Formats: sequence, structure tokens, C-alpha cells
Amino acid sequence: MSDQPQFAVQLKLLEGYRFEIDFGDMGQIFSDETPPLGDASGPNPSRLLAASVANCLAASLLFAIRKFKEDPGQVSATVRGELERQDGRWRIGQLAVELQLGVDAQSIEHLERVLAQFENFCVVTQSVRQGIRVEVAVKDAAGTLVHQS
Repeated sequence: MSDQPQFAVQLKLLEGYRFEIDFGDMGQIFSDETPPLGDASGPNPSRLLAASVANCLAASLLFAIRKFKEDPGQVSATVRGELERQDGRWRIGQLAVELQLGVDAQSIEHLERVLAQFENFCVVTQSVRQGIRVEVAVKDAAGTLVHQS
């Protein structure tokens, strides 16, 4: 969804496993590993990756709906990650993202077309899917499952 082909993010170790992640004009956040390595004073890299996938999918869903000048209501997302051992090392084996529309499905006239294409707009998810299984579900305001991949 981005038209900027290059970007840079800077990281600086503060102490232990706590890093300042500097996004330039967009500000800074802090990351940290969970115990016993770190103090969990910020999200760890696995959680940051999961948040990036969910955020990108939510933005892509909004983009696809708004292309048709329709209103998705208050969109929210939950992402669950699953760690698994691969060759003796912990890896993210799967991410499951649930997107929740803020309106009932029937109020979005072009929802079928939206659901057929929105995942392809997500740069992060499509990149991550080359190595990690990503499952996506979309539910409407009533909790009705309207899409699953």
C-alpha cells in the first residue's frame, strides 16, 4: 500500500535487551525481550511482527472498503502468534489474525469484492507469508464470519 520503495529505521541498545527504535519524524518506541533475557519493558520483536501483520491487514481492509466509498465502522484486530521449534530453535510458526468490522456485513454493498482482494494490498502480510503461515478471518459487527483464508 506504500508508494515509498525505501525506508530506514534505527535501533539503539539502551541496556540489557532493551532497544530504542527510532522512526525519525514518526517518533520512537521501545522493545525488550521477555524474561529471563529482558525485563519485558516493551514489546519483543515477535509481538512487533505480529502487530505489523495485523495493522497492515486492517489498513488494507479499510483501503479496500473505502475504495468503494463505503463505511466499515470501527475496525479492530486481534492477532495470535504461535511459536514452534524448527531445527531446535524457536520460530514463529503461525500468526492468526481476526479482523472485526464495526458494521454488519450486509451494510457493505461491495463486501464480496473487498474480501476477494484486500489481503493482496498488504505489503507486510504478503511478505511474511513467504516464510510464516498467516491465517486471516473477518467478522462483522454481529460476529458473523464473512471471510477466512
